[in-house]
Amino acid sequence: MRSAAATASRYLGGEAPALDTVELDSTHGAEFIDADMQLQKYRAQLDAMESVALKADASRDFIRAIADEL
Repeated sequence: MRSAAATASRYLGGEAPALDTVELDSTHGAEFIDADMQLQKYRAQLDAMESVALKADASRDFIRAIADEL
């Protein structure tokens, strides 16, 4: 049995949190999530990732350093 999972997601948020939506793209099509409990989980995941991610300048410098080593 072969199994493959490929999912892309986008968090679409703005000034009115009640209109926030998560779009999940998979091999079965798009799914839109707008239930507050589910959105809270996605917000928490994004907050956690942003807290450990490099800032834009540091990220560019890191990528350039790797490219220079190639």
